[in-house]
Amino acid sequence: MIIALALIFDFINGFHDAANSIATVVSTKVLTPFTAVLWAAFFNFIAFLFFGLHVATTIAKDIVNPETITLTVIFATLISSILWNLITWYWGLPSSSSHALVGGLVGAAVAHAGFGSILGTGLSKVLVFILIAPMMGFFLAYIISILVIYLSRNSTPSKVDKKFRKLQLLSAAAYSLGHGGNDAQKSMGIIAVALILGKQLDKNYTASEFPFWVVIACQTAMAIGTMFGGWRIVKTMGQKITKLRPFEGFCAESAGALTLFLTVVFGIPVSTTHTITGAIVGVGSRQRLSAVKWGIAGNIVWAWILTIPISAIVGYITYLISVKLGLQ
Repeated sequence: MIIALALIFDFINGFHDAANSIATVVSTKVLTPFTAVLWAAFFNFIAFLFFGLHVATTIAKDIVNPETITLTVIFATLISSILWNLITWYWGLPSSSSHALVGGLVGAAVAHAGFGSILGTGLSKVLVFILIAPMMGFFLAYIISILVIYLSRNSTPSKVDKKFRKLQLLSAAAYSLGHGGNDAQKSMGIIAVALILGKQLDKNYTASEFPFWVVIACQTAMAIGTMFGGWRIVKTMGQKITKLRPFEGFCAESAGALTLFLTVVFGIPVSTTHTITGAIVGVGSRQRLSAVKWGIAGNIVWAWILTIPISAIVGYITYLISVKLGLQ
């Protein structure tokens, strides 16, 4: 049941976060929505070929003391994060699936074993990067867009547009790789904990001992979810925050990809949603501050702030209900 729920979460994560990978390339009309989803899904799927399992290890071992986790805790974690993803998808808010998972895990663990079960070092890493990831996306996108404009200063607008329509395919692919490398690993970490509890995986496992079927299953679930696409959130990300042209889409995706590559290498489970949103705002701010619709951006920030605490509360309540129903 836990493995099935983890894969459902992964599917909804891909469905919910399709906007992260395709919003810019769709809004600039470089690709049609269907083609963009297939493009992103492919690079989501092959991400396991390029990255280690650092993020999966962080989720499995560094947020909550593994000794205090039970299958009921994992069950409550997944239910709360799935619910939050569906609610924010319905309202078209690009919230973080990653933070929903972390919040649910923290809430369920506290309900089971108290606050002493939380590992401050790992959790603080996640909390700090709520600010750092979008800021990295923002500043990298701002700098890259200035550099691109300088390098294109002698080209006509039509030539720039034509060139970056092709380059945006590469930047969208790079971002989708980072998305698959970061987000699918979170479900891998959850399944790893379940396997440890079921005595099917040693708690001190190495990357080479990690079951390959888990990697394939999680990458496949995320890729299929991405193929279904979350069009409500695509509209918010690609059209409502700021107007994007192909070169700006390229800058935002490149900045987001760089940020994700760095965090995957260091095993930091950041929000891909926060990252690309920061990058889009950075590109818009380069034009002028009024080019960004700050009201929409403000709503998104509120969703960021509320994700972990609300998911933690739902995880806490779900755990108590599960125990009451005898699901342990």
